[in-house]
Amino acid sequence: MQPTRAEDIAGIILAGFDKHYTLFRQAARDAKRQFERADWAEANSAAVARIRMYDDRVREAVLELAEKYPTLEEWGARWKEVKMAYIGLLYSHKQPECAETFYNSVVCRVVHRRYYRNDYIFSRPAVSTEYLDGDEPTYRCYYPATQGLRTCLAELLKDLRLANPFRDLKGDIAALVRAIGRYLPRPIEALPNAQVQVLASPFFRNRTAYVVGRIVNGHFDYPFVIPILQDDDGRLSVDALLVEREHIGTIFSLARAYFMVEMDAPSAYVAFLGRVMPGKPAAELYTAIGLQKQGKTLFYRDLLDHLKHSSDRFQLARGTKGMVMLVFTLPSFPYVFKLIRDWFEPPKEVDRGIVQAKYQLVKQHDRVGRLADTLEYAHVSLPLARFDPTVLAELQRVCPASFEIEGDNLIIRHLYIERRMIPLDVALADADEVEMPKLVAEYGRALKELAGANIFPGDMLLKNFGVTRYGRIVFYDYDELSYLTDCNFRNLPAPSSYDEEVSGEPWFSVGDRDVFPEELATFIFPSPKARRLFLELHPELAQASYWTSKQEQIRAGGQESLLPYPESVRFRRKGA
Repeated sequence: MQPTRAEDIAGIILAGFDKHYTLFRQAARDAKRQFERADWAEANSAAVARIRMYDDRVREAVLELAEKYPTLEEWGARWKEVKMAYIGLLYSHKQPECAETFYNSVVCRVVHRRYYRNDYIFSRPAVSTEYLDGDEPTYRCYYPATQGLRTCLAELLKDLRLANPFRDLKGDIAALVRAIGRYLPRPIEALPNAQVQVLASPFFRNRTAYVVGRIVNGHFDYPFVIPILQDDDGRLSVDALLVEREHIGTIFSLARAYFMVEMDAPSAYVAFLGRVMPGKPAAELYTAIGLQKQGKTLFYRDLLDHLKHSSDRFQLARGTKGMVMLVFTLPSFPYVFKLIRDWFEPPKEVDRGIVQAKYQLVKQHDRVGRLADTLEYAHVSLPLARFDPTVLAELQRVCPASFEIEGDNLIIRHLYIERRMIPLDVALADADEVEMPKLVAEYGRALKELAGANIFPGDMLLKNFGVTRYGRIVFYDYDELSYLTDCNFRNLPAPSSYDEEVSGEPWFSVGDRDVFPEELATFIFPSPKARRLFLELHPELAQASYWTSKQEQIRAGGQESLLPYPESVRFRRKGA
């Protein structure tokens, strides 16, 4: 029996998604081999390629539909038939939620915006993922009450099936046992249900493999993450046991590159991660494991649900107004909404295309916990009545071509959304004698870690950095961001005369890419106290030689691999 046209269209879209997810899983399997071979350059290239993979498959599906059915845009209400046919195909699918998102991505490129409703697309999920699992169990269980903790840990590490040998497996297990003993409340008693649960696939990112799990004992759960590194000889070692909420949350921060993890049923992994990190929204967890389009879908549903159950208004974001972005926020919702202005005031010399390219660069680069990840949306509809008049006035003043009003809704043509942070200039202004040195020290560390990742912020003013809920400082203004290796770091030339010394104009030529580190502290810190602290804590950042040495290191292939957890929690062993 020949399929109907609606069934055929649904089949083409699902085939596009299945191709995407097959490649997605292959990238994760390749990540394991890249880790085992210490092929860091290939791993980095694969991570960048995977980000583009989804949009490539969407384009292919749209083109195939356009070639086979050139009048699809005129279908109108018949798209209901396509959606119903598509739902029928997802009955036994292992990734139905992601397949629904892919359907939305394809259909929204074909139909008019008036069809962006649940009758035609998946504004709400149609297929439940509750209790959905892959062909193999999502996580493994080990039983310390009967096996003994050391045996459980030995089996756990063996079951990772990493090709490399451990340098000192007994030492690693002993260090883990000691750390677990400090972690669990005393007296330690293994109750009948005591078990160690570990996700079946390791999480790969940069030069580290992470084991994610939890210890269950009685009514209590104790989440943990075990990072595994390898030395120059390819031998493995357990580097730490991460148990603090802050440390685990930082590992899964969206200010870092997405994980590579092999999953048959991603919803089952997200459900497990939700038990490990109960405060993390599912949207962020999907994004962290590389399914950022699903993360976008869930975030937008969360936003609409929040708008329905709240009454406060969008307001201009706290802090200094940007010269490139208009930023507003909803006080009861922990995110900011950013639009590129239609025009930029001097001295900004960028355009919209450059700004968008910089945001894409950040999306694909290793963010090392210092660059905010951004959700990017087109044609976002928000209730007009929820906008404070000051926001509407500012939208009309600097972004009139970037939005339109349709009935009771304000439609934003292009929008970036990020986690809300406290602007660093605001945090420093509010800081006391104890907090100020911490913030200045953290700011310097942020600059150093960005430099180690071959990133130079460009506009290093404090207003362009934010303080996260964990106290980390993150950069979020990208229009002047560049690769560190593209900059020209120079010492300030000495004046040749008194007239040159007192001149208000530079007495030497300055190129577009020239940077003079000696001027950074004066340029960045209006407060003499903060400036003095910066030079005391990070004197090397005011020296051109520091920055040029970083450039040489990167060009020689020695880009730093920064661990996303404190040095203080790493295991120490004699001879390590």
